[in-house]
Amino acid sequence: MTHPNRVQPDGTFLATPARGMLMGNRGVLHRDGVIGLARWKHRNWVCCEVSFRGRHRAIMPQGRWTALFFLDEAVAMAAGHRPCGQCRRNDYLAFAQAWEGAFGKWPGPRSADAILHGARAQPGGHMLRCHRAEARTLPHGAMFRTGGSDFLVVDGAARPYAPEGYGQPVALPEGRVDVLTAPPMCAVLLTGYRPRLHPSVSGKVVAQRADRTDAPGVPPPAG
Repeated sequence: MTHPNRVQPDGTFLATPARGMLMGNRGVLHRDGVIGLARWKHRNWVCCEVSFRGRHRAIMPQGRWTALFFLDEAVAMAAGHRPCGQCRRNDYLAFAQAWEGAFGKWPGPRSADAILHGARAQPGGHMLRCHRAEARTLPHGAMFRTGGSDFLVVDGAARPYAPEGYGQPVALPEGRVDVLTAPPMCAVLLTGYRPRLHPSVSGKVVAQRADRTDAPGVPPPAG
């Protein structure tokens, strides 16, 4: 069964058989298999490994939790999620170091999550907040939208996004675009954090697998 829990760069959800590289845990966001506005209730914006210590759980058990999946870390960051401090400890430390380069002292996960929540959450809406900026000023790993399509910035070029991966590079557009990666995340990217990108960026062909009915267990969204 394909579940509607693949997170898109704009924060919407999609049912797709294409599996993501990373997952998220923000508590219970669904009812009867449908993800609703409860997603704004939780302020823990965490991105986790899809495999952690051999644990497995049901993907969308009623009243328990909602497993979210991302194509890669660039999409997760665009959707507002930072690395988990438990299952992705090294990435978490690198993210915190980059945060300090951008803003000063790392405030800790709870305060950082509150900042990310304010930058991306849009109560009452289905998409997350975005901002406008010059496309050619965006850092490696940022995502933007123009002409109704989403793109990833990679090494000074733009890669068109699709749920299965990224297309061939094209020139960054002239002028301002709708930036999906929130300002705090862009600042972290500008100070050197390198997100984990999908293999399609390097031209590798990735075999896609259908969604399973269970998912590797991950720590609660607090670390």
